[in-house]
Amino acid sequence: MRPPVGAYVVDTCTGRVGIVMGHEGPYVQLRPHGGGKEWDAEPRAVRRATLAERLSAATAYENARSRGEVP
Repeated sequence: MRPPVGAYVVDTCTGRVGIVMGHEGPYVQLRPHGGGKEWDAEPRAVRRATLAERLSAATAYENARSRGEVP
């Protein structure tokens, strides 16, 4: 699968939800919701995130932000 830039996906190796930022070589480059350090994922280990997974990632980010854990 080669998801489009901007798509929300799940890296099934880590369970993390990320936004596709690009494709570099054989990898999909992902960034967490709200920003942060990008990571590379194997394309075969990436699937589209469900609405519930997207909302969970957004809620986790907002909770961390309200606790002052992210800028």
